Amino acid sequence: MVSAAEQLAANINFSSFAKADELKKRIWFTLGALLVYRLGTYIPLPGIDPNIWDQVFRSQAGGILGMFNMFAGGGINRMAIFALNIMPYISASIIIQLLTTVSPQLEALKKEGEAGRKTLNQYTRYLTVILSVFQAYGIAIGLEGAGNVVADPGWFFRISTVITLTGGTMFLMWLGEQITARGIGNGISLIIMAGIVAELPSAIAGTLELGRQGALSTGLILLVIVMAVAVIAFIVFMERAQRRLLIQYPKRQVGNKMFEGQSSHLPLKLNTSGVIPPIFASSLLLLPTTIASFNAGKGPEWFQWLVTQLGHGRPLFLILYISLIIFFAFFYTAIVFNPTETADNLKKHGGFIPGIRPGERTAEYIDYVLSRITVLGAAYLSVVCLIPEILISYASVPFYFGGTSLLIVVSVTMDTVAQVQGYLLAHQYEGLIKRSKLKGRRR
Repeated sequence: MVSAAEQLAANINFSSFAKADELKKRIWFTLGALLVYRLGTYIPLPGIDPNIWDQVFRSQAGGILGMFNMFAGGGINRMAIFALNIMPYISASIIIQLLTTVSPQLEALKKEGEAGRKTLNQYTRYLTVILSVFQAYGIAIGLEGAGNVVADPGWFFRISTVITLTGGTMFLMWLGEQITARGIGNGISLIIMAGIVAELPSAIAGTLELGRQGALSTGLILLVIVMAVAVIAFIVFMERAQRRLLIQYPKRQVGNKMFEGQSSHLPLKLNTSGVIPPIFASSLLLLPTTIASFNAGKGPEWFQWLVTQLGHGRPLFLILYISLIIFFAFFYTAIVFNPTETADNLKKHGGFIPGIRPGERTAEYIDYVLSRITVLGAAYLSVVCLIPEILISYASVPFYFGGTSLLIVVSVTMDTVAQVQGYLLAHQYEGLIKRSKLKGRRR
């Protein structure tokens, strides 16, 4: 039997979209906010020579700067006021999540509901400011030591850089919160996706130019296109994959009425950790390369050997990359999903898994299932990130075709489309209620 929600979803079309005025306002607000963000990535940091910095960046784009530039939408390449982007906020959020697992006070705040979440969000903002100040000061010192990039080095430049970059990050954090509240989708995720998508045309143009010059064969370019389409389809399939655990609720009596037992499902995503494992793994592995490039090849012999072995496509790099992705997939899943807490909530509401005793046994069973589907999720992340990594190394494919960028773009797009469909469903449902009320009055 088809549910009312499924019937509504089947009736969604362009006419229903045209009538959803609230949805259109939210979409226009989101587009306007993202346009403001993109404009900010073209405003250069005061006190630097953009041309000299562009030469320095090109010599070090293969390290961690290249990856951060991808997330910043080209802001690091242009050393814009949004060069730090939203990454300090994401780092602060992850740190607060980690602390809630080891700090009883923060864990208690997490369980307090809306008031506790607001307090944790405030702590996240404070930590974002601290991280932004440290990172901005590091960028200022790095710019002063990168040749003649800074016209007048000194404390005035350092302080102005810290204020500018920290202010840029805080503005983007506020902008992301406004998109979430008044627009469509998760504002922080949309800002990151907008930066990646905005730089994608130049990456495609660079690939076609390499093909025109003969550096890349036509067959290889077609292979990259086919691979990108196949990887996107694979990501969509795996991100939608779930393991649903059957939950039963017994009969209950409310007053003089007896309600029949109900059943529902506890959905466990195949990839609970999202895009965090590839981002962390890439950051750790690209860090030695970036340090070596700033030191102009100086340092111990063992460090230079390590940097060479950690080059793109090298066996050691690929082995460590996969190992770190698997580690962070399990580590982050253990942080964001607590089987014991889930089992306690089920027991509190009278729910149970058929054949499993409520409480500790249920928590063990959920952990058992979650551990096994995380193996598949980690393998999926490894495959998605490994294939583009090999192409980047051996075929000189632009960095934007990496697995991490595809994961972010596809995942955020799916979430945004789901929210748009949700607004359309709500709009149609409200329309049905209004029509039914009008019919009732006429009768």
